[in-house]
Amino acid sequence: MSIIAESSATQIPTGTWSIDPAWSSLEFEVRKIGLVPIKGRVPGFSGAIVGGDDPSLVGAADAASITTFDEMRDGHLQSPDFFDTERYPELRFESREIAFSGDDLLVTGDLTIKGTTKTVELTGSFLGAGVDAYGNDRIALEVEGKVDRTDFGLEWNAPLPGGGLLLPSEVALRATVTATRTA
Repeated sequence: MSIIAESSATQIPTGTWSIDPAWSSLEFEVRKIGLVPIKGRVPGFSGAIVGGDDPSLVGAADAASITTFDEMRDGHLQSPDFFDTERYPELRFESREIAFSGDDLLVTGDLTIKGTTKTVELTGSFLGAGVDAYGNDRIALEVEGKVDRTDFGLEWNAPLPGGGLLLPSEVALRATVTATRTA
């Protein structure tokens, strides 16, 4: 395996790969009042990628680890108005299909939030494979997509004095994932 990442792959390298949360990130963004991007991260997650002819991706995230770096807002996100983390402590993703279209990576899978599962489509790229400074084989990929939060029961909102609502229904998702070979 080369230290330099391949620039265009049509297949995730064969093997089982464990997602390394220290080298990865799960992020989301909403535009408050349609103007201000509020970004958040989900630091508590794990998952696995299987490469080869029939690739797959599975992952789970600790809903209580979701942060927007604002204690009051994070507390509201953990409440029943949003993620209800006491009743629904985990968010899950399981791919149904992973395919390449040229250099583009297409991932279709089931996202479960607050006990509701919906199929989502993510697009991105396989960033390549390489060996880190400690001799570990690594792969990396990046995907993004959009979901309607109300499809998952995250319906809380507040009216604005001039009309409209505080929060949009659309949430942008982005994952940059690095994984090490386990088999």
